[in-house]
Amino acid sequence: MRHIADELEQANVGNVWVDEPLAKHTTWRIGGPADLLIQPTDKEALIRAVQIIHHHNLPWIAIGRGSNLLVRDRGIRGAVFKVAQGLSHCEFEGNKVRVGAGYSMVRLTVEAGKRGLTGLEFAGGIPGSVGGAVYMNAGAHGSDLSRILISAEILFEDGETKVLSNEELQFSYRTSLLQERKGIVMEATLQLQPGDRKEVAASLARFKDRRLKTQPFTSPCAGSVFRNPPGDHAGRLIEACGLKGYTVGGAQISEMHANFIVNRGGATATDVLTVIEHARSTIKEKFQVDLHTEVLVIGEG
Repeated sequence: MRHIADELEQANVGNVWVDEPLAKHTTWRIGGPADLLIQPTDKEALIRAVQIIHHHNLPWIAIGRGSNLLVRDRGIRGAVFKVAQGLSHCEFEGNKVRVGAGYSMVRLTVEAGKRGLTGLEFAGGIPGSVGGAVYMNAGAHGSDLSRILISAEILFEDGETKVLSNEELQFSYRTSLLQERKGIVMEATLQLQPGDRKEVAASLARFKDRRLKTQPFTSPCAGSVFRNPPGDHAGRLIEACGLKGYTVGGAQISEMHANFIVNRGGATATDVLTVIEHARSTIKEKFQVDLHTEVLVIGEG
């Protein structure tokens, strides 16, 4: 991998690491090493890097801020693109915003609120980046990104870039086309609406207060672990089975919110997956409901 890393560095694509522990780059603080970790400086650098990786026929995956992600303990073979600061531009044009994939969703929500724009309040507690939010159609409080997204610029694995409309991205609950066709979000354009600045601020404050009281973001976690089944909530089902506090190694079902698994210190991906499987099988046995993970599980066990 060193010779490919040297080629990437000579192409001036940004930061390149060899055998980098991904525990340093995920909000769960869990994950084995990536053969190559690449953090591009801008869109052009990302395109050059993808072309080099494609030329060497290396497998790859893209991550953002590392939320909603579990990297297995043996890490990832091939390349990982970390889409972060290099793609973090943000431009408001009237009621629209054009924003880079590496931009923080929380920060974007705050910036929109300062301008008296409404439509993003649901995302005030989503800890990830814009790119990840597009990829998984992130949502909360009864809304999601598909309701405000106009289009997104996508880089496909052969180096082709294309702007896809909302319809072309084929959004549904926590899914998009990008979970079927491999590509990297580079930029998104969102349609917001004029609102009352004080009302938007009050709404954000209510959501923030609710999160602080009900979600364990003071401990390393990845956000909600399971998708909500139709007509119910995964957290309610897990709590109803008495699983709050259930622990394997360093991984524990949160005492605060049953749809969160926290890293109490030294948790491995195997610990987390064991907790996930126990919750799944328990819910299936008691309620005959199949729970599906919302977090993306990647890498080698």
